[in-house]
Amino acid sequence: MYSRIKVPGKKHMAGLLLAGSLMVTAVTAVALPPEHEIQRLMLAVEESVKGENWGQAAEYLNRLQRIDGEKPAEYLYYRGEVMARSEHYNEALSALENYVAGTGADGKHYTDALKLITRIEQERSSQSGRSDQGGDEPVAEIAPAGAEASEGQGSMTGDASPGALVARLNRLFDQAGWRRDARLIREGSSPDVHYQVSVNNGELSFRESRQEDGRRQLSTITLPVYGISPMIEWSCENATESCWIYDPRDNSRFLRLGNDRDKADQLASTLGQLIRRLQRPSEGR
Repeated sequence: MYSRIKVPGKKHMAGLLLAGSLMVTAVTAVALPPEHEIQRLMLAVEESVKGENWGQAAEYLNRLQRIDGEKPAEYLYYRGEVMARSEHYNEALSALENYVAGTGADGKHYTDALKLITRIEQERSSQSGRSDQGGDEPVAEIAPAGAEASEGQGSMTGDASPGALVARLNRLFDQAGWRRDARLIREGSSPDVHYQVSVNNGELSFRESRQEDGRRQLSTITLPVYGISPMIEWSCENATESCWIYDPRDNSRFLRLGNDRDKADQLASTLGQLIRRLQRPSEGR
């Protein structure tokens, strides 16, 4: 029986990993080119994990996330392991599943990743039982049988049309806008950051509405659907009361949402389904 991993100070460690900015305590004498800095930080992450110094591992991972450049596949594995230690299971599963999908059985941590995914599912099932939600709920979240679900991930069926997926995304965006002060929500007021999505000639267009200095600014962000992974990663951070959808092209922050893990999870899942559907249009015929 898998038992929850107990790590002293894990909430502090989670804050380090999820915070949008970092306090860098040491400055190197010579700035390394990004590809070498990535390798240096990956070595630091590996050593920290071996020594079970989870707070330090979280800091190095956060620094890695801020660097533009291709990261080794092991980055996702270590991110998943550290997230699991802090009990942020949705983010951990997202990273681990992306690692397994990307490396396959040849991955250095392939077996360990599969074992950790199973342990996380067991812990989520245990938590669900303790909350009187029923032991079968996590299974329903992973593979829902209905065309649409109102709880959990709420994924639609695999043959849902692009139009249905776009409509679902826009409903979720309406519920997941980011506000500077989530405690003060006036009736009829709009979020400070809000998105709507549409499909245009093989691209997803995200219309961003942003409130800045009392003025509403509109812009459009495009995402080509071909040549990218449909496995969409996301995370949430308490420091800025935000959740983020990551860009599948370079794993950078892409869309800012309110601090609601369930909505972020549903949005990432549905966005991944839409990308996969648009990449293989013949499967829906």
